Amino acid sequence: MHEPRLITAGEAIREATDLAMAADPSVVLMGEGVADPKAIFGTTANLSQKYGPQRVIELPLSENGFTGIAIGAAMNGLRPIIVHQRVEFCLLAMEQLVNNAAKIHYVSNGAHRAPIVVRLIVGRGWGQGPAHSQSLEALFAHIPGLKVVMPSSAADAKGMLLASIQDDSPVIFIEHRWVHYVKGHVPPGMQTVPLDGPHRLREGDAVTVVSNSYLTLETIRAAEELAKEGIAADHFDLRVIRPLNVAPIVESVRRTGRLVTVDTGFMTYGIGAEIVSRVMEQCCMQMRASPRRLGLPEYPTPSSRSLAAAYYPRSPDIAAAIAEVAGAPAARIASLRSTLSADRESVPLDIPHHSFQGPF
Repeated sequence: MHEPRLITAGEAIREATDLAMAADPSVVLMGEGVADPKAIFGTTANLSQKYGPQRVIELPLSENGFTGIAIGAAMNGLRPIIVHQRVEFCLLAMEQLVNNAAKIHYVSNGAHRAPIVVRLIVGRGWGQGPAHSQSLEALFAHIPGLKVVMPSSAADAKGMLLASIQDDSPVIFIEHRWVHYVKGHVPPGMQTVPLDGPHRLREGDAVTVVSNSYLTLETIRAAEELAKEGIAADHFDLRVIRPLNVAPIVESVRRTGRLVTVDTGFMTYGIGAEIVSRVMEQCCMQMRASPRRLGLPEYPTPSSRSLAAAYYPRSPDIAAAIAEVAGAPAARIASLRSTLSADRESVPLDIPHHSFQGPF
């Protein structure tokens, strides 16, 4: 047995970018901060020195303009990786992504493609507030022609980024800021992870649970505590938001008769809502309890710690929701919430919990 090769998801993203650029001279890296000493949370560190300014291109504050340049470059043989340091910056480039990148293959009757990867960073930290901590994956997933990927582990971060770079479709690659720090075993070399959707993390027959990105880590912690109470969750990490593959989830719900979704974005019109809708279309008669969605409430993301404490779903909330859907008595649910709250509150609210380490 080989020793695990443990690196963080941020390091895995940098490694994937380096490997792709070394293997294929058509891969270029561009965006705001790609050559900056802070290197976008370390994910582009030293690439500018290694590949030079012709392939690691620092760009001005003109998101719609340089995204259009990248789309044109992709149509002419390059494979650009565009980095928007926060998802909010990419909102200025939506016209290019929605009207050009997503449609070019369709409107050209297959004559043109736009093989770009758009890296977006979502998630929270103290003080980020309503303009820098949103999770807006549902906006991109709404658009036919775009693929949307949200890894939650270091291995998936590397393997799915490599697969995204090799894909001929435009891929929106969404990284949660706290996932960057998650450490796990990552195989060396050019090993891709297919963009094929849900990955089962835990088998169970009590309730089907579907989570994505950082909230997969919170759900893992909740599922561990639930298992001690005899509530076995069938837990899926969604990973690929579009195209949405619900077949494994449907198969699971037909066995469990119960469904909980845990979404990093808003609940209304969210990814969890879409999963519930599709599952109910196919499993309505097998349901033993109403589905339950968790996600962000209906107001902008807060800046203060006191407001954030009540805003984001955490492992105690997730465990309580799963237990309720599974039919656990109120006293048992309260005990679960108390245990996980004491554990979670031992760590400051604005940093990841120490248990969020791989492999998953």
